[in-house]
Amino acid sequence: MKKIGLIGGMSWESTVEYYRIINEETNKRLGGLHSAKIIMYSFDFDEIEKFQSQGRWDSATDVMIEVAKRIEKAGAEIILICTNTMHKMFAQIEESVTIPVLHILDVTAEAIKSKEIKKVGLLGTKFTMEQEFYKERLKSAHGIEVIIPDAQDMEKVNKIIYEELCRGKIKESSKELLKQIIEGLVDEGAEGIVLGCTELPLLIKKEDSSVPIFDTCSLHAKKAVEISLET
Repeated sequence: MKKIGLIGGMSWESTVEYYRIINEETNKRLGGLHSAKIIMYSFDFDEIEKFQSQGRWDSATDVMIEVAKRIEKAGAEIILICTNTMHKMFAQIEESVTIPVLHILDVTAEAIKSKEIKKVGLLGTKFTMEQEFYKERLKSAHGIEVIIPDAQDMEKVNKIIYEELCRGKIKESSKELLKQIIEGLVDEGAEGIVLGCTELPLLIKKEDSSVPIFDTCSLHAKKAVEISLET
């Protein structure tokens, strides 16, 4: 069993889900009292959010690289960045360590292609939805077209993530709003919906959409277990 390194705390609400899913999946595969071997660093998310909102991506990259190196030194054999937005600096993090870093989007694209879907709607932070690092990788590396909500709806999604889900607040009214936004993307041609924020699965489930939902948190965590248990 390989040791899985988690860069978490962005926010801790979804990092808890990573920890739970990885351990449950490991036990499901191995049985008995088995659980995963995990090395985790959890950020103070307030620090990271300030870097994001102030556009200080170089500073964010520096601290992410520092933590990746720490996790490798601690004995991890694979690293997961437990957030979609901070995959913006994936290439720099990958280059800074000698162990594999599992990209959340490549795992998600694998699931999308398994259903022969060519166009998806994307929900996430405004950084993930607006900037090209996420959409472009889906398009250029995997041939998947991405559509996003309009500017007003993007702000609503972003607000739900940062002001509610990252603070542990689950509101039925917000779920209904997200369901409306999802159906709007479906009307525009989305054949599936990518929950491109690891907090969104806390609120949106597969039954909340008329098309397949791709839970990036769960897909990422389960793939890590698969790699961890490869012989």
